[in-house]
Amino acid sequence: MAKEIDRNKVVVFTGAGISAESGLNTFRGTDGLWNNHLVDDVATLAGWARDPELVLDFYNQLREEITAAEPNIAHRAIASLEERYEVVVVTQNIDNLHERAGSTNVIHLHGEITKMRSSVDSSLVYEQGSEGIRYGQKCELQSQLRPHVVWFGEKINNYDSARSHIAVASRVLVVGSSLSVFPASGLIKKARYHAEKIIIGLEIEKPVYGYQFLKAKAGSMVPYVVKCWMEGRRVS
Repeated sequence: MAKEIDRNKVVVFTGAGISAESGLNTFRGTDGLWNNHLVDDVATLAGWARDPELVLDFYNQLREEITAAEPNIAHRAIASLEERYEVVVVTQNIDNLHERAGSTNVIHLHGEITKMRSSVDSSLVYEQGSEGIRYGQKCELQSQLRPHVVWFGEKINNYDSARSHIAVASRVLVVGSSLSVFPASGLIKKARYHAEKIIIGLEIEKPVYGYQFLKAKAGSMVPYVVKCWMEGRRVS
């Protein structure tokens, strides 16, 4: 039997579009490139096996870019929802901009750039912060440490936890996701029929049943949605 909707719970599902407004490059896969690198070279296990130093250099540079970026108005607006609601942020992004904006419950589906893990035991995860991973830097099992990110072909993180929150939320807001990366994008279909469901973005490949689509950048529309919800009213 399905659990009752929690009238106090809000789930915000975010993708690369929200971080793009903080100056971080997005990846759509249309040209097979990510920050001018072939995806197969830097975001697959095969690429890691072929040239781990290249992969480490790529993510060390990406980590520097993320460290230099600042949360934008959309990140901060989402964090402010916690003044009234229990808010869970489910993100496809590997950056920490939600946390830096003040969100206290963030579920990362594709990993976190501020962490590293063993290359032979994915349960061995270590805090890293803004420091780079050195080639030859090993875990206690004497395996090379790798970025704590999900590469193509790997299982996403925290799927069951994210699904359980979405399934009982009274409000679900999707921001900056193309909804083209599975299985993560399928999570939003777990939202309840009677929940208020909104998608903010510039392009969505397919309409999602039951969701109101607001074509806009995150920074211009998220604060408006948050204002409506903070006042206890539906978005019109």
